[in-house]
Amino acid sequence: ELQGVMAHEMAHVRNYDIRLMLLLAVLIGTVIMLSDFFWSVLRFGPRGGSSRGSSDGDKKGGGQLLMVVVLILAIIFSILAPILASMLQFAVSRQREYLADATGVELTRNPLGLAHALEKLRADPTPMRIVNRGTAHLFIVNPVKKFAELGNTVFASHPPLESRIERLYA
Repeated sequence: ELQGVMAHEMAHVRNYDIRLMLLLAVLIGTVIMLSDFFWSVLRFGPRGGSSRGSSDGDKKGGGQLLMVVVLILAIIFSILAPILASMLQFAVSRQREYLADATGVELTRNPLGLAHALEKLRADPTPMRIVNRGTAHLFIVNPVKKFAELGNTVFASHPPLESRIERLYA
């Protein structure tokens, strides 16, 4: 069991999961920066309100339409960007856990070791007292019980233990 758990963790290193998550963080940061850019354009106007030699009629009609479009885009980006970014990060994290399980089995040639360790973790009813949501991703099983019930939703950072154990037995 210990060998299976260690192989799982070493598989994260072998599969370059840290590098992938760093690239994902940059991608997510770019999306959020685009959202902030639209809010800045809305707040300060394009080019700080400088004119490009257009007539006042063009400024009133076209400028207002542009501002309405930018406002709609800013609202959509500011609402959807963090949600979609989190969903993307969690989806990648879940798939990397499955990959680490498979790579760990490849390293040890013993899927039952990790499966039995995961079964013991699933059966442990003891709640963690000194953990918070910020450190929950460092644990094999989500220690924050109210978030552990997320199961197999798009907001779960780890796949359900039942699914992982079933795959290991298969």
